Amino acid sequence: MEILIWIGIFLTCFVAMEFMAWFTHKYIMHGFLWVLHKDHHRKDHKSWWERNDAFFIFYAAISMFFFMSGLVPYGSAIGGGIALYGFTYFMVHDIFIHQRIKIFKKANHWYAKAIRRAHKIHHKQLGKEDSECFGMLVPPLRFFKNK
Repeated sequence: MEILIWIGIFLTCFVAMEFMAWFTHKYIMHGFLWVLHKDHHRKDHKSWWERNDAFFIFYAAISMFFFMSGLVPYGSAIGGGIALYGFTYFMVHDIFIHQRIKIFKKANHWYAKAIRRAHKIHHKQLGKEDSECFGMLVPPLRFFKNK
């Protein structure tokens, strides 16, 4: 029974991170910490590293806290759910969508197309205002239509 609780907490944290990513992206990255996120919306930066990558460090630190603290029951499940979401986000956002590592170029699946369409619409706006599609793994339904 203990393992089922651990798995449930792990999966709940992974799913909840999609909401956290949406909330953080919409209200923090496109809000008061736009100074860290704006280089991600521009193509004129010259480094592989973006200031936007600092958000990854923040969530990695939170995940490590839960793994290492021992203060929270099932901390490894919480930290693991956050870490798996971070890895998934990196694979989808940085590798699949933005091609920071040139693989998965020809993915032609209906879900992959929907994620790319939604993210393309998000990056259509170069400023912090008037953007849409702030989530990552659950794009709005309209992007699942064939075009």
